Amino acid sequence: MKFNYQARTKEGDIQAGAIEAASKEAAANVLQGHRLIVTFLEKAGEEPFYSRSLKIFEKVSRKDLVLFLRELSTMFKSEVTLIEALQAIGEETKNNVFKETIFKVGEEIEGGTSFSDALATFPKLFPPLYINLIKSGESSGKLSEVLEYLADHMEREYDLTRKIASMTVYPAFVLVTFTGVLIVMSIVVIPKLTLSLGIDSQDLPLVTKIVIGFTTFLRKYIILIVAAVIGLIISLQRYSKTEIGKANIDAFMLKLPLIGNLLKMIYLTRFAENFSTLISGGLPITKSLEILSGVVGNQSYKDIINETKEEVRRGEMVSKVLKKYPQLVPSFFSQMVLVGERTGRLSETLMNIVVFYEKEIEQEIQMLLSLLEPVLIIVLGGGVGVLIASVLLPMYQMGSIGL
Repeated sequence: MKFNYQARTKEGDIQAGAIEAASKEAAANVLQGHRLIVTFLEKAGEEPFYSRSLKIFEKVSRKDLVLFLRELSTMFKSEVTLIEALQAIGEETKNNVFKETIFKVGEEIEGGTSFSDALATFPKLFPPLYINLIKSGESSGKLSEVLEYLADHMEREYDLTRKIASMTVYPAFVLVTFTGVLIVMSIVVIPKLTLSLGIDSQDLPLVTKIVIGFTTFLRKYIILIVAAVIGLIISLQRYSKTEIGKANIDAFMLKLPLIGNLLKMIYLTRFAENFSTLISGGLPITKSLEILSGVVGNQSYKDIINETKEEVRRGEMVSKVLKKYPQLVPSFFSQMVLVGERTGRLSETLMNIVVFYEKEIEQEIQMLLSLLEPVLIIVLGGGVGVLIASVLLPMYQMGSIGL
């Protein structure tokens, strides 16, 4: 059986992953044998007890988390104790399930657990990246600044996700609308029109025959088409969950025209920002890279980060490894990292990269939207023109016959 786990090392770092074992007890023994202190262990595919009872992770919104982090940061600056801050925020939180989460964290802390370890009991809500940053904030006495950064980081991620999603809303709306019009006109309007005009199907104009033939095909095989689409989606989902499947799909996405370049910039920005924050928080480069490999979101970049981690352990520079992958890591990025390493200001240099790429991403999205609109207008206009022609031509043909 497979078990998902989260554990703490002797140094206090948080690790998360999956392990194969005959039972939950056996999995715990294996992890303890690796000198790990297990904080979370559940059978894969099984909801944690707190998720089953409260459905916490499905209902806590990003807005709730951002507000929680900002309020907590502000209270720390005002020298409010952690327990008092959590109590106050929990009482004011309108989301009942998140309220229970906050109170649960407070109870853990009152029992002697550190703030980071208490949050680690909710791994889907607070991933290892966040836990390790908070842990570094606890150690350095800069917890307020870390919480403020996490809130800003979460907002930036949300804004970027929203911008990308907005790119798909308009074309999806146009596609659905056009499909609906096509079906109504082909199934209802055109057959009734040809019947009322008394035109034999053999005498219909070519464009009308094509439209009717297409919709007739859809009516006859709609169940098979829907089943095939659903089957394809399920197959792709299962394939994407395999190691080779995820690697192939991630690599394919990066090679897509226009979108691939945007995705590369997004992953590089995520890598640079998180890397900068981790090393500025006092974490070693190798440990930072280990955490980053689990949050970068793309297998191709995960492989690069893992290789970089191993090479750094052997004494190599980060930039040297990045230069080996010019198709995924532009020379600008690797050169900037090299400058940061040589000057001893890697964290600051990485944030400069983030600022640069955020502007590039914004411009790329605007460019894609500007290209998308005229293309959709042309496609929609052509489709509507075909539909109108399929209706008007039989009427014109009937008028010509009458004359």
